[in-house]
Amino acid sequence: MINGTVTMEVALRAAGIGWGDEVIVPAYTFQATASAPMGAGAIPVIVDVDPNTYCLDAKAVAKAITPKTKAIIPVHLGSNMADMDAIMELAEKHNLIVIEDCAHAHGAKWRGKGAGTIGHFGSFSLQSSKTLTAGEGGILLCRTPEFAALAASVIDCGRPHALGGGGEDKNGLAMQGGNFRMSELQAAMALVGIERFPAQAKQREEMAAYMDEALSEIKGVRVMKHDERHTTRSFYRYIFAIDPQEFGVEHDVLCGALDAEGVDCWVGYEAMHNYELFQPQRSKLAVPNAFPEYFDFKNMNLPEATRACEHEAVWLDEAIFREGTKGVDDAVAALKKIQKNAVELNAAADELRKKYG
Repeated sequence: MINGTVTMEVALRAAGIGWGDEVIVPAYTFQATASAPMGAGAIPVIVDVDPNTYCLDAKAVAKAITPKTKAIIPVHLGSNMADMDAIMELAEKHNLIVIEDCAHAHGAKWRGKGAGTIGHFGSFSLQSSKTLTAGEGGILLCRTPEFAALAASVIDCGRPHALGGGGEDKNGLAMQGGNFRMSELQAAMALVGIERFPAQAKQREEMAAYMDEALSEIKGVRVMKHDERHTTRSFYRYIFAIDPQEFGVEHDVLCGALDAEGVDCWVGYEAMHNYELFQPQRSKLAVPNAFPEYFDFKNMNLPEATRACEHEAVWLDEAIFREGTKGVDDAVAALKKIQKNAVELNAAADELRKKYG
């Protein structure tokens, strides 16, 4: 498909989810996870994340399910996966569709099963920064031939496709669709990337374990919990958390200093309730708010996502791990240097805040 946002919208439409239906999404993710349901006419219901993984919290999902709920979109974030056992149990209990957002999880496995093959659909991005890339593009895995045929119709301008994804079914019913097809050039690039990917993913997994061990020795750093059911790790970016009081600086100051040391990093996404995309009262660029009762962000309580976004989370670039142990050692050395000079960094940060507000 054309990209990894459209894949989620197509999955929803193929599953018959649309106007007025509710789709549960995590508060800590790129806006595409919530805008995809809106593209299908559904309503994203934003819930909090698990502080141990920053992935969708199944307990929060359970509390958010209503008679209007039709789907869950867990996001496998950083080097972790959402608790797919708990999420699938909820889905089966309430007859819900699960669409795994695997934009960060090419090659990851849960209990030996590939990310994207556990739910009813698996959505992958092939955008230029991803670990498996075609420059642009997306892949949608479908649990059944029926879902695959419906998805094929949606991406092929609504043309009817036979069950099983074969040619046209003249007796089938066409649906509203668009031209969401991937180009042949992008597909060719992705096929080459897939051949190289296993060795690259193995190296990243080894380096992630090496980074886990190294970070565990630094005061004020918290390594994300690794669930033993997450049997193969594969990641877009590696995320860890800091306790600003114990480490010595806030995460934005830390990331600025890491960048200055040549270590590519990022503070991560905003919490979903801060996205102006869903708030017409704050931005003319926002989606018109047809469901104000769902987007009353002043009364929305998302403590874990807020804490991660505003104080804790540090995202390290995937390229660090392709340099092998040297890349990890350099990043860890930079962290220790920053912690050692925390007083001076905080003073400099205070001066900048006074100057620029």
